[in-house]
Amino acid sequence: MQKIHVGIIGVSGYTGLELIKILLAHPVFTLAYCAGSESYEELSSLHKSLEGICKEPVHVANMREARECCELLFLALPHKKAMECAKEALALGLKVVDLSADYRLRAPTYEQHYTEHIDKENLEHAVYGLVEWQRALARKARLVANPGCYPTASLLGILPFAPYIDPQSSVYIDAKSGTSGAGKNLSNNTHFATINENLFAYSPLSHRHEPEIAEKLELFGKCHAPVRFIPHLVPLTRGMLVSAFVRLLAPIDAESILRDCYLGEKFIRIRNEPVRIKDVAGTHFCDIFVQQKGKDLWINTAIDNLLRGASSQAVANANLMCGLDDTLGLPMVAYVP
Repeated sequence: MQKIHVGIIGVSGYTGLELIKILLAHPVFTLAYCAGSESYEELSSLHKSLEGICKEPVHVANMREARECCELLFLALPHKKAMECAKEALALGLKVVDLSADYRLRAPTYEQHYTEHIDKENLEHAVYGLVEWQRALARKARLVANPGCYPTASLLGILPFAPYIDPQSSVYIDAKSGTSGAGKNLSNNTHFATINENLFAYSPLSHRHEPEIAEKLELFGKCHAPVRFIPHLVPLTRGMLVSAFVRLLAPIDAESILRDCYLGEKFIRIRNEPVRIKDVAGTHFCDIFVQQKGKDLWINTAIDNLLRGASSQAVANANLMCGLDDTLGLPMVAYVP
């Protein structure tokens, strides 16, 4: 199969490194351009784990240079910076998978929770890349907004039940993430002395992902119930566990609905007991378990926050955009023990 050249802008962070690892083993994609805010002779100057493995140089980000050697770009950049690069890259004819929040939300909601949007024209055409729910649109897209870890873990579990949720009730989401979700930059919450042997909530009922989850539940599932989202930081490097609680209009056979919804999906596993982070860490899998009591439903999901919640989902979307099977090259074996 003919190789497809791709590039990464923002190679220094955790998601950038995960993208590199996947692309180095990908059967079709070839990593042809790496860029960041500074130049380096090779990637191992940024990531010591790549010593002797990848000698690709790191450039200062330049969209015109990227266009000369790539067909598609992954943007592993902070919000606001990502839309600046995406706007230029798209104008040059590149396809873009953006891992930031810049194209995930409608303009008024985005500006309410982030900043002014400078690329509303492309925002209107961006595809929200939750692969199992947007596969057909992603195949035709030039710009995919790659969902983050909290919305991915929440939406994959809740969406199959959206038609059955009582709109007069609230959707409650209790989510727990490893510290790598906060990125490389140190903060008070991610100091070893703070997070070690500790567990705490942050941004309760005010986190930026709450409106994102609510918007997509309404868009994909026609669910108008309010969303109440509370994230927690746990002393793990990677992984995410979500417990979502919903009130149904009437009792249903939840497991059958879930299995029918994801029938044939290679990377969705329906479990018969509560899910565990260790079973998905290092993979693209999303594990889901449900349990109901009358009209009350508990939905339990686990993903790797850096992979299914970021980099491997970005590669799945890139696969679709380039006419490939979306499962191509995605990591399958968990980091166990």
